[in-house]
Amino acid sequence: MKLTEIMRLVWLNLSQKKGKVILTSVGIVAGSATIMLVLAIGKGAQMEVAQQFRNLSAGAIDITYEGEAVSGAALQEGMSGPGGGMPSGMTGFGGGSNRNRGFGGPMGDRSGAGAGFGAGSRGDREEISLGEEDLEEILAYVPELEDGTISFSVMATVEGGNLEESTSYTIAGVKENYAQMSNLSLETGEFLSEENDENKEKVCVLGAKAAREIFGSSYYAYNNTVYLDSRPYVVAGVAEDMGAVTSGISPDEAIFIPYATGLKYLTGSQVSPVITVTAADVENVDAVTGYIEEVLSERFPGTTFTLSDAGTKMEAALGTNRTLQLLLAAMAVIVFLVGGIGIMNVLFVSVEERTNEIGILKAIGCGRGDILTEFLLEAVGISLTGAVMGVLLGLGLTPVIEQFSVRVELSLSGVLLSLGFGVLTGSLFGFYPAFKASALLPITALSHE
Repeated sequence: MKLTEIMRLVWLNLSQKKGKVILTSVGIVAGSATIMLVLAIGKGAQMEVAQQFRNLSAGAIDITYEGEAVSGAALQEGMSGPGGGMPSGMTGFGGGSNRNRGFGGPMGDRSGAGAGFGAGSRGDREEISLGEEDLEEILAYVPELEDGTISFSVMATVEGGNLEESTSYTIAGVKENYAQMSNLSLETGEFLSEENDENKEKVCVLGAKAAREIFGSSYYAYNNTVYLDSRPYVVAGVAEDMGAVTSGISPDEAIFIPYATGLKYLTGSQVSPVITVTAADVENVDAVTGYIEEVLSERFPGTTFTLSDAGTKMEAALGTNRTLQLLLAAMAVIVFLVGGIGIMNVLFVSVEERTNEIGILKAIGCGRGDILTEFLLEAVGISLTGAVMGVLLGLGLTPVIEQFSVRVELSLSGVLLSLGFGVLTGSLFGFYPAFKASALLPITALSHE
């Protein structure tokens, strides 16, 4: 029998049982939609992670502290010298303000003793708060650092512009080098200067989204006045869209003010800042992190700080994304298996119902290959129908999923893979029933009731 005649028989059989085909392919529909969405959500998550970290240097290290320190009096016992001495591996710094002073090379000469920091004066603190002096010490005594800054973020009420009522925004107190370290570009105006910080001036830079929400556009925002905690601030500039998070701050939605200004008018001493430093060589991030920990342990004995670098954060985010993808893919495989078993059962029933038809086809000269091909094509037709419906379902669910702030990136490869899995499932699970049908003897098939 010609292939065209076989395909015509397949089409007649499937078209006459539309309801049965649709119900049989429900499992394939779900599996196909799941496969497509798994790939789309996974790709969207990867792009989201890449966007979140695209403005961070791979060598950036954030240093934060939350909690209370252990009493310093007890910690001083047993420490060498009245000043506590240097921890193991950090001797030989010496005083002075020159960065990396006391190091004989990239890793430094660590021989000798150096009190250096006077841990005894910091050890009696019960509450720990990082400050500018800590940043200076880190920059002075940790080798292989390119730059460093300190920042904090708080929520404060904002008024002015087109706002009809006071609204809470993230206010970020930053230094003049924050923009350079975070690759923050301005759409208009200039970023905060060192003079702004020294003079505690009430000026600010608006994030792109904050500018649109408060003034309607960056054009109207520039050189205008906005009120933070009822105090007027002049808008010195508006940042470009970033779509990233740096040092725990979302630049698009934040309002940047000078660090010293924020301490004076917004937070006082009740603030937990973030120190961000950048390693000169990405390959030395781990070593630099170790040096920072040693410096901080000398300044704050018995206190644990959190150090996290951009590369580790990104890898952790991608790892979580991969785990989620594997779980969703496993679910899709299970759904496909259920759908495939459904196709197999239906084809077994179909073979039983159409035994006489098989006998007639064999009696008029159809071989085993023809019968096998016919039933196999029927299985593929059912699964392909389900796969196409699954793709359409996936397309329909995409805007619904995006409403939950989940990024979905559809792709042609995802659609083709989804269709391919559907066809593969029909072929695998339809083969045995088709083989069983082809193996029937003509006399047995014709005499079947």
